[in-house]
Amino acid sequence: GRGMRCQLQLPLTLSVVRALLVDVAGEPYAIPLGFITRTLRLPESEIASTEGRQHFSFEGRRVGLLSAHQVLGRAGAPRGASLPVVVLGDTDRRYGVVVDAFIGERELVVQPLDPRLGKVQDIAAGSLMEDGAPVLIVDVDDLLRSVEKAAAAGTLGAVHTAAAAATLGSKRVLVVDDSLTVRELE
Repeated sequence: GRGMRCQLQLPLTLSVVRALLVDVAGEPYAIPLGFITRTLRLPESEIASTEGRQHFSFEGRRVGLLSAHQVLGRAGAPRGASLPVVVLGDTDRRYGVVVDAFIGERELVVQPLDPRLGKVQDIAAGSLMEDGAPVLIVDVDDLLRSVEKAAAAGTLGAVHTAAAAATLGSKRVLVVDDSLTVRELE
């Protein structure tokens, strides 16, 4: 005669995002498709360097190249003869981010991070994959701001490829000239 009361709380709306899953240092990260210009496999021979910054040619323009390991604060470096690159941004500010591998495209339910964590740099939210494994969703605008800040401060490192790793022990020469053309030529 006392009865029982059950209360269920269901979310009224779910935020779903279509994202590309990439592997960075053995961890999956999701990049929303709306921010991706293109994905490609970049041969090492197409990587150029100007004033210590690496870039490659994409649609007739130079696009800055950086490693997801450095931006996301993960140990390690990409390996292989051709590097998987995600081209992010718009026509004014576009960067190529080197990842370890492309995992695939997924539709993910966005789950906000716990407010006690505060703002996690370069991360917008989290989600769960089909097998229950957690995945972090990248905040692309924040990531681009971090890249530009590191580039302005001169702390943006080079992408260490297999060829670059072989030359790390070689000697270096400092070339000083006020002309960019002469420095590149020398």
